[in-house]
Amino acid sequence: MESESVNDAAAARHARFGKLPERVPFHEMIETASAEPSPAAAAAYDPESSWNHFSCLAFDLGL
Repeated sequence: MESESVNDAAAARHARFGKLPERVPFHEMIETASAEPSPAAAAAYDPESSWNHFSCLAFDLGL
């Protein structure tokens, strides 16, 4: 009797949710890209002028 209720529960679960999707292979989940920075990203950071940003909280807040 108990095995019938387990089978009924499994059949109800399968009818409601169906089956799991197929697994995606690992080689389809990864993407390779070059490690070279773009010219725009290289020009965005200027170490010579970075000292004047966030150097003084009162100045940054306009006090």
